[in-house]
Amino acid sequence: MIVAPFPDPIGRDAIVQWPGGVNMQLYWHTTAPNYATLQTIPENRVYVSPDRADAFIRSFLLFSGGTVVGDDAKAPGVEIGRPSDTYRRVRIASTFGNVAVFVTDGHLRYPYGRELTGYETPDLDATLARHRVPEPACCRAYSADDRRSAFVQFPGGYIAEIHATVRN
Repeated sequence: MIVAPFPDPIGRDAIVQWPGGVNMQLYWHTTAPNYATLQTIPENRVYVSPDRADAFIRSFLLFSGGTVVGDDAKAPGVEIGRPSDTYRRVRIASTFGNVAVFVTDGHLRYPYGRELTGYETPDLDATLARHRVPEPACCRAYSADDRRSAFVQFPGGYIAEIHATVRN
């Protein structure tokens, strides 16, 4: 635990660190949240070194009760800004949310590795058209495996990955 439990306006929070140096804020609502149900579940995106990846995955699965829904030892490097390389990508589903684990050596060009969340949208092109920000704040869309994705940067510097699932 990095930060002991503390109160927030609708509950309690704590910050923990997993093997591999991944920090995560956990929270407990004591007041029911007042917002619409999400249509898709955001994806937490974590970058972990090869020597700590298995320890992180094992620890997170034990804690969350989640399952590995994909473990690709040769995922396309375009997903991490290295189109001529491959890397290991592990996808986890749990009641604590979806997690994409990117196992890399950390040599990533901007903006890769700076996004913490991926958001699914039914239409990537329409979502990007609403963003209306020129490059480099909005990177070109790319396709890999079952997704079309792009990175966007919002005012204030927040960077996120946005993707649409390609259904066959």
